[in-house]
Amino acid sequence: MLKLRDIDHVVLRVRDIEAMARFYCDVLGASKVAYRPEFGMTHLRVGGSMIDLVAVDGPLGKPGGAAPGKEGRNMDHLCLRVDPFDQDAIVAYLKEHHVPVGEIRPRFGAEGTGISIYLTDPEGNTIELKGPSDGAPKPRSAER
Repeated sequence: MLKLRDIDHVVLRVRDIEAMARFYCDVLGASKVAYRPEFGMTHLRVGGSMIDLVAVDGPLGKPGGAAPGKEGRNMDHLCLRVDPFDQDAIVAYLKEHHVPVGEIRPRFGAEGTGISIYLTDPEGNTIELKGPSDGAPKPRSAER
């Protein structure tokens, strides 16, 4: 049996790799690791994980078909754990950067249930910013 530890990386197929890198680095605090033009890919570090941005018209992106949009996406959402988590400060910061803030409520995640904030990146991908959790192994509504 495999023993999974955490998320190594998430790959987003994107139309504008530079705008997306600016959003994830300048607004959300990721750091740029490398740009690899031979693949049309930028690697971003987020804590111990990576977000890879792949240009939809690049060598790796083309086989995936059309770019994400209203008729389809490449994923449902990406959840990033934020620590420390000051909800009011995070919301104010996002608004300063003209990022529309979506629903804020408790949600279940890798460390249990805790408050999270939804937003979207410049290409419409949903991002969840997750705060501290209660440590419960199952969501409150799960059958036992």
